[in-house]
Amino acid sequence: MAKKNTLTMKMESTAGTGFFYVKKKNPRTLTEKLVMRKYDPKVRKHVEFKETKIK
Repeated sequence: MAKKNTLTMKMESTAGTGFFYVKKKNPRTLTEKLVMRKYDPKVRKHVEFKETKIK
């Protein structure tokens, strides 16, 4: 059986609120860490979210 080629990862807010999104990523095509600008409902703004490991 083949291995999955997508990993789940945690996108954590840089505003320091502890809010996070869970995304899927193909590590073969996207080798660098992701940085996305998304909505953080705790501060009610769009802020940067950076990729971290799921613990």
